[in-house]
Amino acid sequence: MAWPLQLPAAWERDGLILGAMHLLLIEDDAVIARELLLRWRGRGWQVRACASLAEAGSALAGDLSGQAVELVVLDLGLPDGDGVQWLARFRQQDRRTPVIVLTARDRVADRVLGLKIGADDYLVKPFDPEELDARIEALQRRGQVGRGEWLQFGRLRWLGGEGRAYVDLQVLELMPREFEVLGLLISRAPRLLPRRVLIDALAERNLEVGDSAAEVYVSRLRRKLAGSGTTIRTLRGFGYVLALADSGDPG
Repeated sequence: MAWPLQLPAAWERDGLILGAMHLLLIEDDAVIARELLLRWRGRGWQVRACASLAEAGSALAGDLSGQAVELVVLDLGLPDGDGVQWLARFRQQDRRTPVIVLTARDRVADRVLGLKIGADDYLVKPFDPEELDARIEALQRRGQVGRGEWLQFGRLRWLGGEGRAYVDLQVLELMPREFEVLGLLISRAPRLLPRRVLIDALAERNLEVGDSAAEVYVSRLRRKLAGSGTTIRTLRGFGYVLALADSGDPG
């Protein structure tokens, strides 16, 4: 079963959005899906909605047009399978992307099973959208969102678990701070990474840097990305953007 979702063009947000996340919603109830899509896209989050597990598999394979999925909201009763079994396979593939189960199954046994299988949170329908937003933001604050096993943008891949970054199949030789800066940039790309967010995030990882040092690491990283098809653009007074390189860019 599938359903089209035609959203007003005004809800399609281009350009720079602070704090944008990339979410995958797996939900076959068109009313719920539409409400959440409008709500989340209105907040500047990038969302892909799927009405079946097959669609979800395709979305994850494509990773939202080059952007790694940072969080999955999963219904359990889907037309082509059970969400619990899908989640079990997802975790068996060592996918660490946070998953919030959103379901009408309200028995304690169902909640326990979902959490044991690998859900990071479990919310029962009917639900308050504000509570769901709060749970997503709680996962983000705990650092579970945006620090998945890998992120991708264009030809770049950033593997947090391995501590490596690649351009196609070629390993990028990066210093630890450069690696962390790239991870922060790619998790937001192609949106703005504010300078203060960059500095504070590095500090939380015991990598203290000041304003001038941050600029040095970004400059070094920009040089190392030459030929990668991407470039780092500096917006003076605001921060940095990882973007696909134009024909005139060195990337």
